[in-house]
Amino acid sequence: MDAAQAAALALALPGVTEADHHGRRSFRVGAGKVLATVPEDGVLNVMVGEDLARAVSAQPGIELLWWGQRLSGVRVQLAVVEPGQLEELLLDAWSHKAPAALRRQRGD
Repeated sequence: MDAAQAAALALALPGVTEADHHGRRSFRVGAGKVLATVPEDGVLNVMVGEDLARAVSAQPGIELLWWGQRLSGVRVQLAVVEPGQLEELLLDAWSHKAPAALRRQRGD
């Protein structure tokens, strides 16, 4: 998977937009809540819930992402992760960040 494919997956989620995040690409929903960032080529940081982050962190191409002492999501190596896995991670991040009204529209 490449960055363009990852961006397409993120942007396919309801209400997701792309915006600058300190000079890098980010994907946001609702009132600008970040669900994923692109810190470098071939990598996507996805702000999943802590339970899912811990559950998938042992899988190839996925590691825990820390912001100081807080677990903030996972760091995904796009060349390694399966598209279905990335889609699941993005959906989880979206579910945690999207406004309730938007989640209801999708049936969550």
